[in-house]
Amino acid sequence: MPLIPAKEARPPLPRGPFLVVGLARSGQAAARLLAAHGERVRAVDSGHPEGAEGLSGSGVEVFLDTDGLAQLEGTHTVVKSPGVPREAAVIAAALERGMEVTGELELAWRALPNRFLAVTGTNGKTTTVELLGHIFRGAGEPVAVAGNVGVPLAGLVGELEPDATVVCEASSFQLEDASLFSPEGAVFLNLAPDHLDRHGSMPAYRDAKLRIFANQGNDDVAVWNGDDPELAGVDLGGCGRRIEFCRGASPDCEVATAAGTIFYDGEPLLEVSELGIPGEHNVENAMAAAAAALAFGLDREAVVAGLRSFAGVAHRLEPVAEIDGVRFVNDSKATNVASAAVGIGSFDAGVHAILGGSDKGEPFGALLAPLRERAAAAYLLGDTAARMAAELAPLGEAGVPMRRVADLEEAVRTAAAAAAPGEVVLLSPACASFDAFPNFEARGERFRQIVAALPGAGRG
Repeated sequence: MPLIPAKEARPPLPRGPFLVVGLARSGQAAARLLAAHGERVRAVDSGHPEGAEGLSGSGVEVFLDTDGLAQLEGTHTVVKSPGVPREAAVIAAALERGMEVTGELELAWRALPNRFLAVTGTNGKTTTVELLGHIFRGAGEPVAVAGNVGVPLAGLVGELEPDATVVCEASSFQLEDASLFSPEGAVFLNLAPDHLDRHGSMPAYRDAKLRIFANQGNDDVAVWNGDDPELAGVDLGGCGRRIEFCRGASPDCEVATAAGTIFYDGEPLLEVSELGIPGEHNVENAMAAAAAALAFGLDREAVVAGLRSFAGVAHRLEPVAEIDGVRFVNDSKATNVASAAVGIGSFDAGVHAILGGSDKGEPFGALLAPLRERAAAAYLLGDTAARMAAELAPLGEAGVPMRRVADLEEAVRTAAAAAAPGEVVLLSPACASFDAFPNFEARGERFRQIVAALPGAGRG
């Protein structure tokens, strides 16, 4: 069956002149995209992001160490980077003046003629996007993977063949700035408390993510998690063809699991034990990817082969080393409580959990159950250490010691000294990294370096 075709036309880019606010990766890519289209572009940032000054060579006027308010004069459209909240002074002023405020996801989608397969959800986006890219490549279909990790979407403009499929992550921060974004395929993996410091409430967070479906038409595909209680009874919006995935043999679910087997449209697809990525959470990621890939028109055998051969992604339950029988696992991408709970629950017992980082305002009580069941000890660091110690205090009564540590190196070394053969030292922070690292990748890389320097590393 042929792949779902791309929509025949995209809306044009918004009107310039443009002001790009926030110059991390996606902001820089958006500024370059607009400048390459001959638009007048000014770009501002309150700091000095790496590479921002180089935008001037692309015809962009760059202003650093500024709030951007002065640069609003003469602007028609503001392009907001995902990390910039709507409450920022320059964004609030632009909205008050009736200016259009949009984001890099919207811009790149309008500028790319390719079919899109977008993935959102609190947890599992990167794994599912990379899994889909792996499946498409294995099927011999041209594909480009983009999003929060790796290449920003705007960086793909002018680089792809028209028949390539763009598989991309779509975070709530990106989707809240999307107005007409209408991917041919959209996947909603799950919903759990996260980024509430930014969105303010779970309904607001959910509604931002539901924008992935909002503009879909009858020929589009909307894949969603029928087991997620946060989506139960919710109007998903849009007109895309609904494809539900779930546990158990529900008649409403096109992709389901029963008796250790993943089924598609009532027929066995593959055994859960055959998946290349371990963990119960990855069964759901695999079901979602299979649903999207098959609905898009990929060959069934190619999808099964991709599910079997995909080995996972960096910083998500990534095995780093085994030293004297102790495993060291990098789960730095677990930047919220739900993701860390999944990480801890992926091991039977004997987990030495390294927790903590910058505070997103999320309560930590949901970590109590998996820590009681699986943890040998917890090591608390970063800005959240004191609050974690208070909210996780019942662990002491359950016989799980908590230790405050100064930094990641002390956490790893203390945990390594305490762990016995057969146990796991797990970095699964449940928090963002910004109190000590620029991003979760840098935190995970530092974890790898510390482990590599431990006595016995490399000996196996």
